[in-house]
Amino acid sequence: SFPNSMQRIPPCSPPLPSQPSLEERASKAGLREGAYQEMEELDANASKEQDPCQLSEKYKHIYLSLTYSVTFILGLPLNAAVLWLSWRQAKRWSCATIYVVNLMVADLLYVLTLPFLVVTYALGDSWPFGELLCRLVRFLFYANLYCSVLLLTCISVHRFLGVCHPLRSLPYRTRRLARLGAAATWALVVLQLLPTLAFAHTDYIHGHRVCYDMTGPEDFDQFFIYGVVLTLSGFVLPSVVILVCYALMVRSLNKPREALPQAGSAARAKSVRTILLVCGLFALCFVPFHVAR
Repeated sequence: SFPNSMQRIPPCSPPLPSQPSLEERASKAGLREGAYQEMEELDANASKEQDPCQLSEKYKHIYLSLTYSVTFILGLPLNAAVLWLSWRQAKRWSCATIYVVNLMVADLLYVLTLPFLVVTYALGDSWPFGELLCRLVRFLFYANLYCSVLLLTCISVHRFLGVCHPLRSLPYRTRRLARLGAAATWALVVLQLLPTLAFAHTDYIHGHRVCYDMTGPEDFDQFFIYGVVLTLSGFVLPSVVILVCYALMVRSLNKPREALPQAGSAARAKSVRTILLVCGLFALCFVPFHVAR
């Protein structure tokens, strides 16, 4: 969905040898006017089939420009307001709040890059902002993506310990360790994404300067290896951890309890539904991108 797709796809079939005009063929065959018009339509259809196969991207330019504009207009004030309110109560942060605040910081950094993408798509994938901003915008996109995945992994591990090992895990569920976990997440993501600063760059296609999302065709072989490693370490492995944690939580919540009040059973059922909803939303948000990638 980025400038790589702007390159012209080669023709679907080789050009046919030159043929006599419709008028000549109709004259030789002695066809009436209606038959001549029918031949003209057939030739028009044949010429369309011989044209190069090009995918129209006008829908992408309009749809993404509008979507990113709405996301920026809503996301910037909402994220900023929640961060400001959270900062005022920083002394009362729980472990979960620490992870959620870091999630909002990652989202805010990404939201700040959206105006550049809105202008780019409005200009038909033309990038007017220079080389440095091209690399920075692509870097922040992936930083938001993989920070979100790893922070959600931290949250799932924290919840797993609280549900399945509530007493034994108390020394490990502290705000200090949560801050260390969030800091380690940011450091790991930055190290993972440093190569994107080298792969992402600008180039000229058909006279327009574009900003490659991943890399140009000349470096695709090297990027493919890096992309596989990044996907495995930044998405597949954390996803396995998340699924295992939530699966063990569901198993623990579904264990029969003697003399369990009805209210307690309802709360446990609600917790299971919440876990399934979280897993479904995680898959919906992150799986399609990595499959398409």
